[in-house]
Amino acid sequence: MSFNSFGNLLKLTTYGESHGVAIGGVIDGFPAGLQVDFDAIQEELNRRKPGQSKIVTQRKEPDTVQFLSGIFEGKTTGTSIGFTIQNTNQKSKDYNHNTNIYRPSHADYTYDKKFGERDYRGGGRSSARETANWVVAGALAKQLIAEISINAFTSSVGEIFLDKPYQELDFSKTEDNIIRCPDDVSAQKMIDKVKEIRKAGDTIGGTITCVAKNVPVGLGEPIFHKLHAELGKAMLSINAVKGFEFGSGFCGAKMKGSEHNDIFNQDGSTQSNLSGGIQGGISNGMDIYFRVAFKPVATIMSSQQTINSENEIAEITGKGRHDPCVVPRAVPIVEAMTALVLADYYLLNRTRTV
Repeated sequence: MSFNSFGNLLKLTTYGESHGVAIGGVIDGFPAGLQVDFDAIQEELNRRKPGQSKIVTQRKEPDTVQFLSGIFEGKTTGTSIGFTIQNTNQKSKDYNHNTNIYRPSHADYTYDKKFGERDYRGGGRSSARETANWVVAGALAKQLIAEISINAFTSSVGEIFLDKPYQELDFSKTEDNIIRCPDDVSAQKMIDKVKEIRKAGDTIGGTITCVAKNVPVGLGEPIFHKLHAELGKAMLSINAVKGFEFGSGFCGAKMKGSEHNDIFNQDGSTQSNLSGGIQGGISNGMDIYFRVAFKPVATIMSSQQTINSENEIAEITGKGRHDPCVVPRAVPIVEAMTALVLADYYLLNRTRTV
């Protein structure tokens, strides 16, 4: 299995399965001399870890990261940063019922057909547990580009939307509730909906909005490796993501140029920001904002028709511990991948300075 790496100058390579001994990774290209805030990294992992509230999977993992290399006396050395996260709460017997049966809309079928082998315990490598590795790397990347603030939040669950523009939101309130929505009224409606869906043995999707402020002008490339293309690739790499739009997104397709153009001020800023902070694939200094759509989790606790490895019609009912809605735990993942992309392009820009 190839393609376990992400990034250009700042590159993350990961390993591990959901029910294996451990997951982890190696970060290459990280500059020397950064004083690492280990508590901040662990806090990011705590935001993503399972079992943190009643509306997420009840798998209990401490998700404590152990750094193996690349950091000495609290500072990065410029060499490869190796790290590992132990799996401590696997219940592989929960998956004995689908050793040769494919869960609808899950990666079970495609993994088996591609590789001829699959780890049925929690989906193996296809499990979202892999994203804990991304959060470690993203937390380090945040510290490298500390002047850029990156804030993601739940902006919808099912048909319940947070309709306020992000400029009116207080991002410090995102962690005040278990759904990670910085609006108390909308948050409670979303929480109630997830509880209702969970009780029915079903799952539900939603969206996450992310805003990056204080991004310098000039990040990104004009042809291939456009900044928004790399952000889109990062977001679409996250498990369960079905859509990505930045700036005006699909709404821009309904507008006229006279409505959509961002008029310049003398200082280079713009009076509006329908471009979403990126023009021609390059950051323009305005806020970068985008929205990511997540599908409902594939494993549901009710019976469904499916097929087995012999292509015979079968039935399957989900068992074990699963998220009724992946969105709350995906908020720090979206932030982490955003940080990795921006930090990578920050380093690429540094190679061009004299």
